[in-house]
Amino acid sequence: MTSPVSAAIDAAKADGRGALVGYLPIGFPDLGSSIDAAVALAEAGADVLELGPPYSDPVMDGTVIQEATQTALAAGFRLRDTFTAVAEVTRQTDTPVLVMTYWNPVMQYGVDRFADDLRAAGGAGLITPDVTPDAAGEWIAASRRADLDRVFLAAPTSTDERLDLIASNSTGFVYTVSTMGITGVREDLDAAARGLVARLRAHGAERACVGIGISNAAHVSGVLEYADGAIVGTALVRALRDGGIPALRDLTAELYQGTMSAGAGRPA
Repeated sequence: MTSPVSAAIDAAKADGRGALVGYLPIGFPDLGSSIDAAVALAEAGADVLELGPPYSDPVMDGTVIQEATQTALAAGFRLRDTFTAVAEVTRQTDTPVLVMTYWNPVMQYGVDRFADDLRAAGGAGLITPDVTPDAAGEWIAASRRADLDRVFLAAPTSTDERLDLIASNSTGFVYTVSTMGITGVREDLDAAARGLVARLRAHGAERACVGIGISNAAHVSGVLEYADGAIVGTALVRALRDGGIPALRDLTAELYQGTMSAGAGRPA
């Protein structure tokens, strides 16, 4: 059965374009505003929403996202607010919502409980940047039971054995890391991403979306020459921080244009 995330990516492809996946932290600048921002992101063209509960030790996040999540934590964010946000966003839009979270909060909350509460809120699944399939047996079982997507990360340094595990255990898509290191805007995307997507496809990955360092329509267009989706985070958070929801809408509309100028290079 095709998941809502897979269906959204496939629908974009049927329209002759790639998918736009947009990330925002929950609770920034406050919980209500973050919900409004996520809805605006969907309305302006994002095919999949990626919402991140703030975490006190965000080892993969760059400065912009770290500052936003610290603001949210200082304002009183609690993990249960994740489900409030997901439920309200999915009430207002049909765009599928993935939660991108470090693994420790899920473990502390309870894996089965987290899966059940995410499903009840209308969430589509989890992106888990710091847990690999071989260490995620409890989550794989819980997500299968709750019919949630499992999005694992693949990096240019991943071995063929690891890519095989990632491709066979991921659903929705594989999160393909374009460069090594933390998230953030980069002027040039690492060409290793193209080779990594090709390797993932060789290992059976049906959908690969590229993230880290994508900040404008040209980046989106370039990635979609070979990938199924482009993931944008830091640039969107910066737009929200500096110009509020109007700036977020404007940037999302610009990024969406990039999805329509590519696609011919992606496998059918």
